[in-house]
Amino acid sequence: MSTDKAMETGALPVIDLDLGPGKPADKRVVVAMSGGVDSSVAAALVKHAGYETIGITLQLYDHGEAVRRKGACCAGQDIHDARRVAAALDIPHYVLDYESRFKQSVMDDFADTYLSGHTPIPCVRCNETVKFRDLLETARDLGADALVTGHYIETRRSDADPMKWEMHRPVDEGRDQSYFLFSTTQEQLDFLRFPLARLTKDDLRDYARQLGLITAEKPDSQDICFVPDGDYATVIKRLRPDCSLPGEIVDMDGQILGQHQGVLHYTIGQRRGLGVATGDPLYVVQIDAAARKVVVGPREALAKTVIELNDVNWLGDETGDGAVSILARIRSTTQPQPAELRLKSDGRAEVVLAQAEEGVSPGQACVFYGDDTLSGRVLGGGWIVDRQDVRS
Repeated sequence: MSTDKAMETGALPVIDLDLGPGKPADKRVVVAMSGGVDSSVAAALVKHAGYETIGITLQLYDHGEAVRRKGACCAGQDIHDARRVAAALDIPHYVLDYESRFKQSVMDDFADTYLSGHTPIPCVRCNETVKFRDLLETARDLGADALVTGHYIETRRSDADPMKWEMHRPVDEGRDQSYFLFSTTQEQLDFLRFPLARLTKDDLRDYARQLGLITAEKPDSQDICFVPDGDYATVIKRLRPDCSLPGEIVDMDGQILGQHQGVLHYTIGQRRGLGVATGDPLYVVQIDAAARKVVVGPREALAKTVIELNDVNWLGDETGDGAVSILARIRSTTQPQPAELRLKSDGRAEVVLAQAEEGVSPGQACVFYGDDTLSGRVLGGGWIVDRQDVRS
């Protein structure tokens, strides 16, 4: 069945992007197309709903290097696939060279964060800068009424204030991307639309097959796009050639156990490849980049209860001066757990976990959710700067 025929026969649901008065045909929508099945179906949904649809793909990483790798987004093959999907959908498609912006906003931050002894999340930085700042601005310049992406997240207008948008976890919580979108602002939510919120991955692949899209069976991206095979140390060395400064591996009492060849090789919670042995299992529990020291200790030393945050983005309702009951998530792969949140001035906050968590690492994110598990509302989040065993 051809793409046009599949659309005519109702293979796709008809979505409403809630863009205000007027017919869909009078609304221009830019779709960020990564070359994967998610954004391909998102573009098809927008086109099927009758909106004027424009596909844009970002070239973020060196094209010559990217085409030789698989498993990374925004690579050369992905650009080619996005172009072919756009042609099948009969929508205009443009490729924008954002390599310099990506390097400055994401890659350089990735290297500097590691060298500071923290653990970065480049996908969050990419969303909050290159995609939801730069691409969003480009979409506005094109006269678009909205920017659509293939993220698994739901936004809806607040019942209390229809001018305000809320963010919620998607139906398919196994695909939930809220952890990577916590820093999305109210202003950005007003312009962004996420049509995949109520679909599962199986739904998407079924639709893509019915439409005959070449991305229907394409596997999901696994690697960070600029880190081939997970070898982040090589990438950091290329970006910061003088980064491999040796230092000491010490226990929690300061006793020297060995030497290392750069803090970039270590992350909080790491057990393998430490280069030291005492007969008991050891984990990285702290990284002092300024002193070039890697502190190791027993697993129980990883357990933390109090988390200090900065650069907090709050998407919830107005709060008083007291603590707010929330669900907190400190890794994308874990479920939110009960906690108390105390918002402070200057974008800071303190989170007290009901149960201690292991592997709480500066540089990572702590994302907030409403304590009503049925609502799945995302209340924002912040960047971890410190963590403690107990409330100070």
